[in-house]
Amino acid sequence: MSQFERIIRRLLDHGVEFVVIGGYAAVLHGAIDVTRDLDICCPMTEANLLKLQAALDAIRPRHRLTLHDAPLELRPGRCDGWRNLYLQTDEGVLDCLGEVLAVGGYEQALAMSDIASTTFGDFHLLNIPTLIEAKEAVGRPHDLRTVVQLRCVLETKLRSAE
Repeated sequence: MSQFERIIRRLLDHGVEFVVIGGYAAVLHGAIDVTRDLDICCPMTEANLLKLQAALDAIRPRHRLTLHDAPLELRPGRCDGWRNLYLQTDEGVLDCLGEVLAVGGYEQALAMSDIASTTFGDFHLLNIPTLIEAKEAVGRPHDLRTVVQLRCVLETKLRSAE
């Protein structure tokens, strides 16, 4: 099981609401890409953030964009105002976004997602056309290379469906 699968399993086991987005979603759809982080879109509500905290506690989540890698310490009554969380864990990097560029928030991402069925559980991932839109909107060179791959994957799937 990969590091990302282990993180996803923790999220599933704790009932965290999320949609896998970004490079790992592209890989799951069939793109040949290297990604160093797991990106998810999730509701930034107190209930969901507390589930996220519980899911990650054993793998030491830390804010990776702070000077001293401050630990993630979400507690009831202290979850307001988060839009994104950029975390380093013992299993790898996890970026939790409240919104996806060109898509919207969690509800929109969920509506534009597919179900990935795995040996460790089912979860949502952004569908290919929406992932293409999001990566084009970000526009970084590696995102645009992934868009080319995703277009090929989508074209192949559409041809085989005919």
